Amino acid sequence: MSYMGIDIGQTGTKALVFDNKGNQIAYFYREYETLFPREGWAELDSKRVMESCFEVIKEANTACKNNPVKAVAISSQGEAFTPVDKDGNILYNAMITSDIRSSTVLKKCTQELGSRKLYEKTGHTPHTMFSLFKLLWLKENEPEIFNKTWKFLCFEDLLQFSLGLNPHISWPLAARTMIFNIKQHKWDEEILNYAGISEDKLAVPVPSGIVVGNIKSNIAKSLGFKEKVNVVTAGHDQPVGALGAGVVEEGIAMYAIGTSEAVVPVFPTPVLSDKLYSSNLCTYDYTIEGLYTTVAFSLTGASILKWFRDEFGYEEVELSRKTGKNPYEIILEKIPKDPTRLLVLPYFTPSGTPY
Repeated sequence: MSYMGIDIGQTGTKALVFDNKGNQIAYFYREYETLFPREGWAELDSKRVMESCFEVIKEANTACKNNPVKAVAISSQGEAFTPVDKDGNILYNAMITSDIRSSTVLKKCTQELGSRKLYEKTGHTPHTMFSLFKLLWLKENEPEIFNKTWKFLCFEDLLQFSLGLNPHISWPLAARTMIFNIKQHKWDEEILNYAGISEDKLAVPVPSGIVVGNIKSNIAKSLGFKEKVNVVTAGHDQPVGALGAGVVEEGIAMYAIGTSEAVVPVFPTPVLSDKLYSSNLCTYDYTIEGLYTTVAFSLTGASILKWFRDEFGYEEVELSRKTGKNPYEIILEKIPKDPTRLLVLPYFTPSGTPY
């Protein structure tokens, strides 16, 4: 018996499989490109992301065919959502965290609903990264797509839907939409009304760690699953990573670097304070029900390393293709021990907290 974790990030998707003793028995990764169709826009091709998920799932199942997977949990980047019709057709690319096209609608929404009021409801201060403002932009600028949409799905629930399930979303990931009321643990009625959508346009919110169904049998078979497979909510990638790092009680925090760089602590109760509000530090549900978290972050984390590899590491990438060695390891081998006089400010995207 084994368990699979799927992580859907901004630059790639990975599948990991562990046995019931916690030993890693498979790991597969698929990278994809961020699209920049206009200045200030940043998107993912959601169809390509789902294809990547299926590819790594198949590879992982092949690698652990003698230890079949019994359950799958999905963690995901926050904020990005994909509009789909009832037949599962993707209607528009996913606008990711660093997409800032919604700045005008953000200003209008904040004036009409109130920044502090939104914070008290959702635990987040208004910012272009959040799904609410991206959704309002879509409504204003792509009304035909907005009106054709059956559901607006984040990547956790989009993959569930692609696996044949009724989509559910974990509380931590739901909070990153800025439509979710963290006190009532449901989609906020006032914000839904403002956005002009009903709650059935969104996935069903549930705590992390909840079994939400089984992969549809024909899909499971095509992906190499041998038995009936439970699908479990995991959540927003940062709190999920923090749980994996052992952050299970107050006084412990995780430092992580992925596409973004983040510090993630936990609290026993939601902290909605003037200090956090003024520093744009959020409060929302943690991966363990009953605990809460915040995320201090820089949006430019390891993505700056990918940029360096793509722009300056042509020789290392070619050598990687020939040898199978990680291109970053080849780059690191050439770095001198002493620092140079070159300073790089890590703001290739909007800065993150506290600004």
